[in-house]
Amino acid sequence: MVWFILGLIVVIVLWGIMSYNSLVKLKTWISEAWAQIDVQLQRRNDLIPNLVETVKGYAKYEQETLQKVIEARNRLTNTSVENKQDIMDMSNQLTGALKTVFALAESYPDLKANTNFLQLQEELTNTENKIAYSRQLYNSNVASYNIKVKSIPTNIIANLAHFELEKMLEVAPEVREVPKVSF
Repeated sequence: MVWFILGLIVVIVLWGIMSYNSLVKLKTWISEAWAQIDVQLQRRNDLIPNLVETVKGYAKYEQETLQKVIEARNRLTNTSVENKQDIMDMSNQLTGALKTVFALAESYPDLKANTNFLQLQEELTNTENKIAYSRQLYNSNVASYNIKVKSIPTNIIANLAHFELEKMLEVAPEVREVPKVSF
């Protein structure tokens, strides 16, 4: 009987250690996924001044559009916001401003043919794709972690060790709106 109780205690302790370690692992994956988003956001922010300078030479009458891109970039780089969703909302605003700059190229054939502009556009497009993938990875890691935190019996260890639920990154409501198309 003593061996049974001792064996049961060992199993419970081992289960607690494994549950705690799995929560730590998932939490670390969330941090790593956010770091990847941050790296891509910084890469995009570093490319934008070059894009703006390239476009300025061709699109002299589009200063307002360029100013919006610069302001959105500055808000994102100069922010001390800790809320990840707020950072991603600012990032979405910058993405929208960049789409406007790329649309400008249609009005300026010389800009559209400029090798530097095309190269920057390609790099920014690739970076936007990496940001989107990193967001998916982040949300996937958050989902796995939150499931573990809420599931029985791991939720016992999560509560004892003060593991809190993480928030997923959401798409801004204005991005969800269906565009109006009229002919």
